[in-house]
Amino acid sequence: MRRFFTITVTAVIALFLFNPMASGGSPHFVDVSAERSGDSLIVSGKEAGLGNETQVHIVVTADAACINPGSKHPKAANKESFSAEGDFPVQNGKAEFELILTADLQPDCSPPMTVVWTNVTVTDEEHGVTKSIPGTF
Repeated sequence: MRRFFTITVTAVIALFLFNPMASGGSPHFVDVSAERSGDSLIVSGKEAGLGNETQVHIVVTADAACINPGSKHPKAANKESFSAEGDFPVQNGKAEFELILTADLQPDCSPPMTVVWTNVTVTDEEHGVTKSIPGTF
């Protein structure tokens, strides 16, 4: 009886150690948001379902455009794509992140024109997870 118990416990432990689904998860983004602050865009959120990972590499991309008070795009040269990336620690299968993109448009976007952000995308390329944030910021 003792031998049967030992074999059963060993088999269950082996199942959890060698089964990727038992130790990993299903990476996905939750609570992702974007907020404009002057000419910058602050993107923050959380990636969950990371299992035993120690860190994740997050990339944020977005398009910045210089808009005049009449909501017109005055020059095609005042539209550009920007990105920011960083490594963030994983604790209990979750990683919280915050990245800041700053528009450095040439020619300069000076008042009364303002910078607006669109096409915001957050990506964890290692796990193939992407989240788009709809709207204009």
